[in-house]
This record gives sequence, structure tokens and C-alpha cells, in this order.
Amino acid sequence: MGLDITVLIADRSWLAQVPSRERVSRLRDAWSADETGLWDYDAPRDEGGWLWPQGPNSAVFAEYDFLHTLGSFKAHFWAGHRWERVRDHVDPLLRTELDALLGGLIWDGLDGEAQRYDTGFFGEGGSYGVLLARSPESVRELAATWARVLPHLDGMRGHFTEHAAVPDGWVRDFDAFVDLLTQWGLVLNEAARRGWCVVGLSE
Repeated sequence: MGLDITVLIADRSWLAQVPSRERVSRLRDAWSADETGLWDYDAPRDEGGWLWPQGPNSAVFAEYDFLHTLGSFKAHFWAGHRWERVRDHVDPLLRTELDALLGGLIWDGLDGEAQRYDTGFFGEGGSYGVLLARSPESVRELAATWARVLPHLDGMRGHFTEHAAVPDGWVRDFDAFVDLLTQWGLVLNEAARRGWCVVGLSE
């Protein structure tokens, strides 16, 4: 049984109604409540993969359901691994930007010390099962990084194919890599547009 991930965006002002160390717990409790309807087998999803809850918190958070991942963190983990295989062959400016983007979301970094938890907004220490917790400020920075990266991604296709592609498994080719990043871009852009946080939970 592998690690899972549930990615949520949440209203900053709603989370800020409780002390910083309780904010992730507040979101987790709201997400897991029965009245959201998110646990129904046929819970409505819009075309972009968004699930909007029902009930009293319907306007303060949403879940993004990544396509082709079945809720597993494996695709995200392997995207980081593929990046490690190709990054030395990528233009240095693009490498720096992708290091920041992936390190801010799903990649542990070369030294395993990537910071994906904003203590300034969510408090010190982090909670069990929190894979990332980004404040609206860092969400905006990551969304801007994604906007700079996107026009240059195709330039690394050949390098990815040569150094990182595999015949099977998760994120086995460049298109799958870009597809996953593009979905993260959707999450970042929607949260940034609203001034919301991004949180990744594992149960």
C-alpha cells in the first residue's frame, strides 16, 4: 500500500480564523466531513478535475483530483525522480526554475531538504500526513514560476527522452511529465487567482 495524496485549495481568511497550528487540522476536518458529499462514489466533478464540497464549507475549499494517478503519490514521486535524471542536461535557467517549482510541491530536492511547508502561515512543526502546505504568498510565487517555465518546457523533450524516459511505470515519458506539471499549474493558478492556500494531505 503506497502513499496517497489529496490536494486541496482553501480560503486564507477562513483558515486564519483559528491559530496557525490548527489550520491544517481545520481543513482536514472540513474535507473529511460527511456533509461535503466528497465521499459519494458519484460525487460531481467538473471537467477540470475539481471537486467542490457541499455543506457549510462549500465556498471555502475545493479538492483537485489529478487525472491518471488514482490518488496515489507515486506519479508525483516519479516525476521528481525523472527530473533528477534529466536536470543536468537542461538549460541552467530552466533548471533553476524547475528546481524551485518541483521542490516547492513534490520533489525532495537533491539533498532531501526541500521546504514544502510554510511555517509562517501554518505554524511550526507540521502535522502528520501533510505533504505540503503553501501560503497564498508562496502559491503566487510558484504560479509565477510555472508561467515562466511553461513556454520553455518543450525544449527539454529530447533530453528527457534520452535520459529519463522508461518503457513502463509512472511518468514514463515527456508527455506524462508535462501533463502532471500542467495539472499542478491548474491548481496553482486557481489558488493564486483566489488568494488561497494549497495543501497536500496523505491519509
